[in-house]
Amino acid sequence: MDGSMFIGTWWSLVPPLLAIVLALATKEVYSSLFIGVAMGALLYTGFHPWNAFVAFFDIMKNSMNLNILIFDVLLGMIIVLMSKSGGSAAYGKWAGTKIKSKKSAMLATTGLGVLIFVDDYFNCLTVGSVMRPVTDRFKVSRAKLAYIIDATAAPVCIIAPISSWAAAVNSYVPEDAGISGFQLFLRTIPYNLYAILTLLMVFTVILSGLDFGLMKKHEKNAANGDLFTSGGEEFDQVKEEEISSNGKVIDLVLPVLVLIVTAIGAMIYTGFLGGATDVVTAFAGCDAETSLIFATLITVMFMLVLYLPRKVITFKGFMDSFVEGFKMMIPAIGILIFAWSLKGMGDALEIASFVEKLVGSNASASVLLPAILFLVAIFLSFSTGTSWGTFAILVPIAIAMFPGTDNMQMMIIAVASVLSGAVCGDHVSPISDTTVMSSAGAQSNHINHVTTQMQYAVVVAVVSAIGYVIAGFVHIWWLVLGISAILLLVVLFVIKAVTSDEKDGVKKRA
Repeated sequence: MDGSMFIGTWWSLVPPLLAIVLALATKEVYSSLFIGVAMGALLYTGFHPWNAFVAFFDIMKNSMNLNILIFDVLLGMIIVLMSKSGGSAAYGKWAGTKIKSKKSAMLATTGLGVLIFVDDYFNCLTVGSVMRPVTDRFKVSRAKLAYIIDATAAPVCIIAPISSWAAAVNSYVPEDAGISGFQLFLRTIPYNLYAILTLLMVFTVILSGLDFGLMKKHEKNAANGDLFTSGGEEFDQVKEEEISSNGKVIDLVLPVLVLIVTAIGAMIYTGFLGGATDVVTAFAGCDAETSLIFATLITVMFMLVLYLPRKVITFKGFMDSFVEGFKMMIPAIGILIFAWSLKGMGDALEIASFVEKLVGSNASASVLLPAILFLVAIFLSFSTGTSWGTFAILVPIAIAMFPGTDNMQMMIIAVASVLSGAVCGDHVSPISDTTVMSSAGAQSNHINHVTTQMQYAVVVAVVSAIGYVIAGFVHIWWLVLGISAILLLVVLFVIKAVTSDEKDGVKKRA
């Protein structure tokens, strides 16, 4: 059988969709991803067994991002060192004196997530490691913690001009777009409805005490002492580290500050190395991955100098943390490798060209295009588990749909809808790297995190889709954003009223 008959057709959607369905049905991610990649290899080679075997590993090898894997391992080492030094424990004790309620603990977690805007990977793992002892104390379920982490990772990065995401989006904008990539990114921020409304929802849910769907079950169980509800046994084998009694809050805070400052500095430096003439263009053209690796290395060396002279940790304990950090990241790395391979299979099967044809054949009503692109971006990002890959596919298409300066505002709205939809799809996809890392950072069962978060994200996605329909007619960002925000608050108010009535009804019947 000729494999070319499947390339660039609807068959290219089968591998990611198969992986998604199996992951949700079996609640086992590794085998689901493996089967999805294997199906992709069979389609790509026309079901030739040996050629499929060779293609499987070739595409896996070519799809892996070694820089991200190195960064993950080094960040795992930093997290282990923070724990061993007693810095996290000291922060937990300090926070215990300042944070007096469950609501305050969740707000502090959200605030930290918003502040760490440089990179979503760094955000997910750092916030989880730092705030987990605090939220555990106030009986916040691990699923709720994972949701807060995930909802303040990618949504924050995609509206932060100084982030690895901004640099990625900038790189996807063609030179003949009539506007620089960084300028386009800045102008899409107020139209990035899903990201902004997700942050609004997080604060609203915390301040109002609203929980619904599966999350309510997890929160009730947490209130009774069960933080996991299910899947907690997978974290029982995590080795308890020896924690120094000499640790102080600075042992946690200073390394985090060094990591952030060094990462920003390295991004600026690599941007200037690339030919930038000012700070703004330096951020737009930086090498984010190399900068993050450099920042983690500098932070590890800083921790060596900070901890060893004070005997907070032994030299052997310091070196052992490298292997322990590696072990801690193995589950996330395993899923990442399979997820990248699945994306690679999608590229080989030319899923991009199929989507381009699909969008192009349904692009007659220009005012509805932002909403259409938003939904297509959700579907593509959800299926592939990558928002960056979705940016690369759809941003050039969105720009091409509205050429010329006369259509500039619609182009900005269209690109914003792509970015927003990609983050939404990434947010709810079981195979997304940020979803995986949020589960790892919170030490929550991955499927629990996916299923609880999805119900919250769908509410924001529906409101955002309506917002993009409005944006197609009304090209005024504050009006579109204002209407969308009010609509979201009304929906949440209705949900709270309905769920409260259900609770009251149960009490009355009792």
